[in-house]
Amino acid sequence: MLPPFTRPDYPMQPTWPTPQAWQQALRTLITDPSELLELLELPATEAEVWSDAEFRLQVPRSFAARMQPGNRQDPLLLQVLPQQRERLQVPGFGADPLAELTSNPRQGLVHKYHDRVLLIASGGCAINCRYCFRRHFPYQQNQLGPDQWREVMDYVSAQPQLHEVIFSGGDPLVTADNRLARMIEELASIPHLRRIRVHSRLPVVIPERVTQSLVQALSATRLRAVLVLHCNHAQEVNAEVEAAIKRLRDADITVLNQSVLLRGINDSVEAQQQLSETLFRSGVLPYYLFVLDPVAGAAHFDVPDAEARQLVGELQTRLPGYLVPRLAREIPGRPSKTLLLPTLPD
Repeated sequence: MLPPFTRPDYPMQPTWPTPQAWQQALRTLITDPSELLELLELPATEAEVWSDAEFRLQVPRSFAARMQPGNRQDPLLLQVLPQQRERLQVPGFGADPLAELTSNPRQGLVHKYHDRVLLIASGGCAINCRYCFRRHFPYQQNQLGPDQWREVMDYVSAQPQLHEVIFSGGDPLVTADNRLARMIEELASIPHLRRIRVHSRLPVVIPERVTQSLVQALSATRLRAVLVLHCNHAQEVNAEVEAAIKRLRDADITVLNQSVLLRGINDSVEAQQQLSETLFRSGVLPYYLFVLDPVAGAAHFDVPDAEARQLVGELQTRLPGYLVPRLAREIPGRPSKTLLLPTLPD
């Protein structure tokens, strides 16, 4: 008889990080561009870099450690480093690119699609991505205190067509595990809900965030849990990230990934192929590849739709279908994401 299969690079039982580990990582974020550039042995060029007081540099040290010293075009660095060109006013790029403030029936709740609602579980984040479509979102006006939470529960309870609640932010995993557990338990008491979905960058940028109590909170109720990572480049995935993903999957939590197509970062077939292969090796299925939402300050990341279609068309010739993310754009007022059909090569 063959022995049971085990993956040699993973222990059979996970080693759980302590809550103090990820909390300490949040307390020691890099917030000064000069410090980050010094760590990477790069000169601070004032003509390119600036200190954005409203949307400051914010990056975990473990994520910065994955950047290549001496490389000003490092794909991880470019995602987080404030640059002077963010100050340019570009037609068509605004503060609320998805018109979410017109789909905000309760404080902390966004309802755009028929069968699901999105909760702003936290306005905080571990990393400030320069392309973030909510970089101008009024989080102070969308905090979920006890009174607001009760209004959200009443709203969701009164909408029988709702089957899924999505925790978003900011980053919902900045929230303490015990608070997340209470919220999920209360949502599970609503009979017509079937799923809880969490969109988070923390398991990638601070993999210690996947604690035993978080996994228990996500898996303890009847609601099927889905965690959607935000990972844009294969260089973001290291052994610690793979171990965090394994802790989630061992608890039967579905793990997907969505990314944003970013000029100069992952806008090549090779980068996208490597990302999909790396994610799948780690137990994650690619979900969406979004073209850039037109948020003010991020126009320099934009890749035109025609170029994006060609890229994904070429990607389809190199990968099996289940490893090709769906290319999509979110258009305000439409009842779902708008899929962009790839342009196949001749």
